[in-house]
Amino acid sequence: MTTTPTRPDPVMEAIGRAVAEGRTGDAASARRELLDLWSALGVTGDALHRCTLAHHLADLHEDPAQALAWDVRALDAADAVTEQRVRGHHPGLRVAGFHPSLHLNLADDYRRLGSFEAAAEHIDAARERLPDLPRDSYGDLLRAAVEEVAGAIAVRDTARRASAPGSPA
Repeated sequence: MTTTPTRPDPVMEAIGRAVAEGRTGDAASARRELLDLWSALGVTGDALHRCTLAHHLADLHEDPAQALAWDVRALDAADAVTEQRVRGHHPGLRVAGFHPSLHLNLADDYRRLGSFEAAAEHIDAARERLPDLPRDSYGDLLRAAVEEVAGAIAVRDTARRASAPGSPA
């Protein structure tokens, strides 16, 4: 959910730095930085900031219950983001394009927790929103992940996916 902005956004830049730190292997430090940012934003802070931060913070948790809490926050915040705000950050972004990934993450969290009915509801919601994704490598990645998670739900597999965000390489 982070791209090159149309104008500087210090909060999005701080989120990006923390995410990059987490991807280099220091997930604990990245989580602390994002939690500090979350505290500064508050639950009524900018919805785009809250959505982006919560979405990435969920990926930094190996425990699916902790990831679920942040993924729910991300989806709730996405529902409060306006098109004007998203396009003000980057003209190529659309709020509708956030939902496939957000629902995919929720489906994966519920699946890992063994809540297959809830997982199926969210994977269906992700599938319904796939047309909102661009036909590019990111869209292709999400489409493949939706099918991967759907397959795991079908066989009631709760194992962490090797291709999941935050999984060890």
